[in-house]
Amino acid sequence: MISTRRAMLAGAGAAVFVGCANAQGLRNRNKPPPVDGPYAPAAEYSAARRGVSLLVMQAGKVLFETYPNPGGPAKGWELASGTKSFTGVIAALASADGLLNIDEPAAKTLVEWKNDKRNTITIRHLLTLTAGLKGEGDVARPPNYLDAIKAKPMLEPGKKFDYGPTPFQCFGEIMKRKLKAAGQPEDPVAWLQVRLFNKIGVKPTDWKRGADGNPYLPQGAHLHARDWARFGQWVMDGAAGADPGVYKALFEPTTANPGYGLSWWLLRPGLIGTSPRSGIDGDAIGEAALGEDVVMAAGAGDQRLYLMRERGLVIVRQANEILKAMTPRSLKWRDDEFLRLLPT
Repeated sequence: MISTRRAMLAGAGAAVFVGCANAQGLRNRNKPPPVDGPYAPAAEYSAARRGVSLLVMQAGKVLFETYPNPGGPAKGWELASGTKSFTGVIAALASADGLLNIDEPAAKTLVEWKNDKRNTITIRHLLTLTAGLKGEGDVARPPNYLDAIKAKPMLEPGKKFDYGPTPFQCFGEIMKRKLKAAGQPEDPVAWLQVRLFNKIGVKPTDWKRGADGNPYLPQGAHLHARDWARFGQWVMDGAAGADPGVYKALFEPTTANPGYGLSWWLLRPGLIGTSPRSGIDGDAIGEAALGEDVVMAAGAGDQRLYLMRERGLVIVRQANEILKAMTPRSLKWRDDEFLRLLPT
């Protein structure tokens, strides 16, 4: 009887051991393999800061990719304000199609602005964040399109860089009206999908919309790392099918902010960053870009699309837990630290 009980306990112990071993094996199988090679330091830096993807592309060829933590090549992640850089591209494509001119007054389409101080604001002012508007909502909660165009004029257009969602939502309403007047579906993101994304093999996994049903243009896009890189490569290669003048304007600084173009960040000294919790540090970015030609799309939680134009590199970095990134105890991301870890 006693020997039988001992045998049963021993069997149970062995089963527990085997179960633990199997669980440990499962954990090991789910853990990405160690990263080595020239991109290992940058990959380790990213992974330690909630990174879920790091991908390096050159001339359309993936040189390196890794998906740590809960990441994976089939997973789409929120780009947050990395979404903003699509708006400049929308403007470049719409200009090529004859739908708009970036230097036309926004009031040409937003007739509500014709008889007040907003009648001097151009589409370029909106997308360079120099429109001088005071709107409702904040970075996390963009106003609906029709609420956005109620924004009051506060400063003379072109004088000050003011980071926020309202100008991009105003541009969304402009695009809706332009598309309707041209007899096309009014949704700017649906238009972008047909006009560009289908051609370059990009399909967002999600795109957030407001209560009015319109897509958010300052934020809200979710993409796979590979799709964001494909978009970046298309931009790097000259944005075929876009208006050349507007394409050039994407990367032209303004007097209000030498580090911001037409919806794209320009990594150079003097860059005026966003709010402190955004992770975009103007001084650090300026130091990191000395001697380089780097432009970037960037979003909260340290989402990054870098175009290193002299080297011909497209680099995507994505992370999860966006809110955690903004807490004081979170391990902080710095563009200068990351860029120094890349092989030269």
